[in-house]
Amino acid sequence: MKNKNLPQIRFEGFEEEWEQRKLGEIVKEVIRTDPVSEAPIMMITANKGFIKQSERYTFNNAGESLKKYILLKNGELAYNHGASKLRPYGSCFALTTTESARVPFVYHCFSAENQNAEFMSIELNGVGIESQLRKIVSSGARMDGLLNISFEEYTSVSVLLPKTGEQDHLADFFRYLDQLITLQKQKYEKLLDIKKSMLDKLFPQEGETTPEIRFKGFNDPWEQRKLGEIIQTLPFKQFLKEHEPDGKYEIIQQGNEPVIGFANGTPCGDYKDVVIFGDHTLSLYKPQRPFFVATDGVRIVKGQVNIDGYYLLSLLERYKPQSEGYKRYFSILADTDCITTYNTNEQKRIGVFFKHLDKLINLQQRKYEKLINIKKSMLDKLFPQ
Repeated sequence: MKNKNLPQIRFEGFEEEWEQRKLGEIVKEVIRTDPVSEAPIMMITANKGFIKQSERYTFNNAGESLKKYILLKNGELAYNHGASKLRPYGSCFALTTTESARVPFVYHCFSAENQNAEFMSIELNGVGIESQLRKIVSSGARMDGLLNISFEEYTSVSVLLPKTGEQDHLADFFRYLDQLITLQKQKYEKLLDIKKSMLDKLFPQEGETTPEIRFKGFNDPWEQRKLGEIIQTLPFKQFLKEHEPDGKYEIIQQGNEPVIGFANGTPCGDYKDVVIFGDHTLSLYKPQRPFFVATDGVRIVKGQVNIDGYYLLSLLERYKPQSEGYKRYFSILADTDCITTYNTNEQKRIGVFFKHLDKLINLQQRKYEKLINIKKSMLDKLFPQ
């Protein structure tokens, strides 16, 4: 039988069974304050852990209560019992980036001197602890936006602890993995910023008739139009289809991998390029033959004139509504002013540029998501379930 107190895989040299303990037996509450301390004011976020409060707020959010803030020292832990979408039962992290920090007095702060603090934070953010907290916390019981859970209730949860040597190995491993994830996310986000910048520079700004950056050999002025003059919506409801085992026509949706199945019948006609809109995404689809659509939650559009597909996609991304879903607010998009070139060669140069940039972005995004999945898998395998 599977031993509940042993992980699925382990680092070489560790064989002892993990020990089950009450959290309150191994930690000591920290209630230290220092009204004159100059330690940085920090807070806990569910996805990043400790950050400086100034990263979230442009002003001193602590106010008069700052004198009551807990002075936390390096290696000590704090539990933010504020619910979030990522961590509905709060977040616990060890302070590792500074020698000390002032943190909100509503946090439950504690030390675990005989344990690896980074290991403890990993364990205390795990699914096993979450399931225990779920039984303690009433979903409707809140105080000042926090889960109504006391320090005594929080430290009543049970934890599984290996020897400190194994804790150290696990902490080192996940710290390294988190560093890889952070670096990969930065690469991905940098490319997104580059794309945003180039959409601004390769398309004219408001009041201008030419873009700031232009490919060599193109000098014609661009023309102002409504997007509704450039694009047309294709009917789709009569072409809604579910997957059929012997289907020969593609069923599509928005996204990087639009083909999600096949069906038979009388599908949409042949088109060179179509752009598929979801509520907050759009993607180019270049049909090889007629196709079906998977859901009425999309709109399918094409150029009303002979327009390069990748250019059309970039044009729509440049002028898309900033906070509205495409499906629901398509009329807003159609009424949006844009400035476009009708030079097909210039369209193709711009389209190819963004096509290659999108490929780089998708590649970095997949690498980032793969690392996230690796971490999830390793948390499942390196900790008892």
